[in-house]
Amino acid sequence: MTETRYSISPDGEKFALPAREDHAAELERLSRLVEEHRARGREIVSVVGLGFVGAVMAAVVADSTRPDGTPGKFVIGMQRPSTRSYWKIPLINRGVSPVTAEDPEVAPMIARCVNEKKTLVATFAEEALSLADVVVVDVQCDYLKERLGNCREGSADMTALEESLGVIAQHIRPCTLVLIETTVPPGTTEQVAYPIMKKTFEKRGITADPLLAHSYERVMPGRNYVASIRDFWRVCSGIGPEARERVVAFLSDVLNVKDYPLTVLDRPIESETAKIIENSYRATILAFMDEWSVFSERNGVDLKKVIDAIRVRPTHSNMIFPGPGIGGYCLPKDGGLGVWAYRHILGFDDDIFRITPAAVDINDTRALRVPQMVRDALRNMNRPIASADILVLGASYREDVGDTRYSGSELIVRKLTEMGADVKVHDPYLEHWWEFEAQDTYPKPGFSWSRFFHRQAPLVNLRIQKDLRAAMSGADAIVLAVRHGEYLKLDPDMVFEAVGAPFAVIDCFCILDDEKIRRYLELGCEVKGLGRGHVKRIKESLKS
Repeated sequence: MTETRYSISPDGEKFALPAREDHAAELERLSRLVEEHRARGREIVSVVGLGFVGAVMAAVVADSTRPDGTPGKFVIGMQRPSTRSYWKIPLINRGVSPVTAEDPEVAPMIARCVNEKKTLVATFAEEALSLADVVVVDVQCDYLKERLGNCREGSADMTALEESLGVIAQHIRPCTLVLIETTVPPGTTEQVAYPIMKKTFEKRGITADPLLAHSYERVMPGRNYVASIRDFWRVCSGIGPEARERVVAFLSDVLNVKDYPLTVLDRPIESETAKIIENSYRATILAFMDEWSVFSERNGVDLKKVIDAIRVRPTHSNMIFPGPGIGGYCLPKDGGLGVWAYRHILGFDDDIFRITPAAVDINDTRALRVPQMVRDALRNMNRPIASADILVLGASYREDVGDTRYSGSELIVRKLTEMGADVKVHDPYLEHWWEFEAQDTYPKPGFSWSRFFHRQAPLVNLRIQKDLRAAMSGADAIVLAVRHGEYLKLDPDMVFEAVGAPFAVIDCFCILDDEKIRRYLELGCEVKGLGRGHVKRIKESLKS
């Protein structure tokens, strides 16, 4: 007797995984739905991968309308029936979003498309790919680093993407457009995806070339989540004129190209490279600013004031403070994808890259200076960091979102724990911090950042504190790690009262102005900050 396996949602609900014999009935169900929608002149779209990008992309497509205001697409969202992610399918089919979002548009849009417009369903049956006119691929392509701070030792993990492309090619009709939306190493569409699909087609007796296109997402977590997909500029390309024309037509149907026109490039390697350079450029600038942050700390300079002074010049108005490294799913890895592709897809043996991998390495390790600051601040107060109670304010990778992927705060917590501190975390946007609660399997088995540190096992019990004031009580140090709005408003006297005694304050992100720094010092606290070298000057002024 086969044991029933389950997939458990983040809220703890259990869903039995479908058996192989369930596929035929599922395909029959979907075929009936497709027949109904084709009768209404709607294009059938399959979105493969219902994660952070795919789930909302599927809803955006399902919510799109023709010029007469009627739906023009019917969307089948597809997810493998694995224990890790099958739960997304029944949730979507209820009209419930499988992703947590600060954007108030996400949940209603999914509910509307499923329950009212009936233009969105989710399935586990890959056989349904045979029904699609367009397949959008949103399967993760990770960059796995063997050593923290050494980009060159990493490698692209294309296993899931390659397997998905093989499955797609086994089922689709020759006329189906396959649009890769995933950020991939340059050369992937032409030199990895095309051969996989072409060979599979040939095994099926299909002589036609697969219709392959690439258009990378620019998804931004936060309150503009949907707009970053629908109301934002897109770059696209295709292998050959037909694929190029088809992808332009499809994106023009589902996105706001009137206000945000498409940029159409000649080849997929150009659009793939555009995404890598786009994110690597930002990562490089932040790494550059990190050097000047260290300079500022050691030479009495307030980097925030320096940046504000430079921003007055219009050509430099977008200069930003580096903070405790960069996070999110894209910036920490995309440069690595480019460096890896040059050798392993495009076949070059020389090493032309100097700046890109250095930027990745600098950003990967910047957050590790924060625990050093905590240690030094506590030493100035004659307290050891071992067994110290440390409160980290902010777990997400940037302000006012609940996205913890590759956040600087994760490295701060891990390093502080390795140094013997007892760490608590507060974040108003989070219920769970999966990188710790499921660290043996997050982001995938064997690749948790826990492998870079000692003493990590107890962190599976780390839970997000709900009551900020209670979390502050008795803290030896408070790390202001993220510029959440709630933390910008913190009053030093209130914090001091909640803690109950002098403590160390570590400002990672220019959260404290000079008035607040001065007040913390007056209360007997120790203050340090990334790029805030002028704190010592304020401290000395209080002695005079």
